[in-house]
Amino acid sequence: MAQQLIITHIDIYRFSIPMEPFTIATGTMDYAQNVFIRVHTDGGFYGVGECSAFPMIVGETQDTCLTVARDFAKLWKGKDALDIPARLQQLHDAIAGNGTIKSAFDMALYDIAAKNANQPLYKYLGGERRVVESDITIGINTPEYMAKRAIEFKKSGANILKVKLGKKAVEDVERIKQIREAIGYELKIRVDANQGWSFDDAVFALQALGDYEIEFCEQPMRTWYDDKLPELIKLSPVKIMADESVYNHHDARKQIESGSCHYINIKMAKSGGIYEAKQIHDLAAQHGIACMMGGMLESRIALSSKLHFAYSSPNIHFYDMDTCMLGHLIDPCVGGVTYDGYKLDISDASGIGADADEGFLDGCERFTV
Repeated sequence: MAQQLIITHIDIYRFSIPMEPFTIATGTMDYAQNVFIRVHTDGGFYGVGECSAFPMIVGETQDTCLTVARDFAKLWKGKDALDIPARLQQLHDAIAGNGTIKSAFDMALYDIAAKNANQPLYKYLGGERRVVESDITIGINTPEYMAKRAIEFKKSGANILKVKLGKKAVEDVERIKQIREAIGYELKIRVDANQGWSFDDAVFALQALGDYEIEFCEQPMRTWYDDKLPELIKLSPVKIMADESVYNHHDARKQIESGSCHYINIKMAKSGGIYEAKQIHDLAAQHGIACMMGGMLESRIALSSKLHFAYSSPNIHFYDMDTCMLGHLIDPCVGGVTYDGYKLDISDASGIGADADEGFLDGCERFTV
């Protein structure tokens, strides 16, 4: 009989990380609405999971995540942590959607599995190290302020800027114009409209942005205009990356088969974790659609799991892994990812190789199931 590791109990923490205010097309957040869990097993070790609720995008809040997490913990008590597909299916059977909190539970299972195999997660997933260089994000502000930020990031050694747009198309073009005038054309620029444009706005903005060497545009329109994406792609000189239009591999299949995207942004908070993220990645790879590793406002704990996933996912060509650099005022992580400028690295500790700082956890509301 295959080895089992029985889940004994689960600790759930309200993991709020204060931040400098961060603005995108859909709103502003001044703290990261995160949840941290530890899934304890009878093997004498636990797995860690973290997720970051982004209500205006995924529809989950920190409170919904905490409520659902307690229900999930009850389902898993006494069950085998090493049977990852069965454990995740239990969660899907219990509630549809809710990918953000599901991703924390998924991450904890993979942490347990890799620790049990005494391997770093990327090796457990069959991956190998490579150079991973993140972009750095400029939030929406006046064109002048955004150009000033671009200059600061260029001076700090950044090679890739991700610029948030999606407020007013005419102003968005002016934002990029002033950024390019400020920094020239050495740095790559990718833009993210966060569903902020109508179809007509998207056509106008993307045609105008064609003059400024834009690597791609993420999610120009709301998902209910997905049927207009094939037409937009014909009119746009800028390549289109699907973000909110792709939560799972079925969404990816529909986007790809309808000719609605050039690239796909994979985020654990949308896919529900590594298990589904791998299916999106593999399907995209079969069709020659490169992927990006993205995220919400996770700490270096969840970021560590994303780096392991990127190491094991050769079809991830773009890295938007800068959330910890975007104004987290506290770092609650022990171990985990390190930054060398904008390049990421991690040790070969077993599992994810990251955990929460006990001092930080002492100040967090906790539930044990």
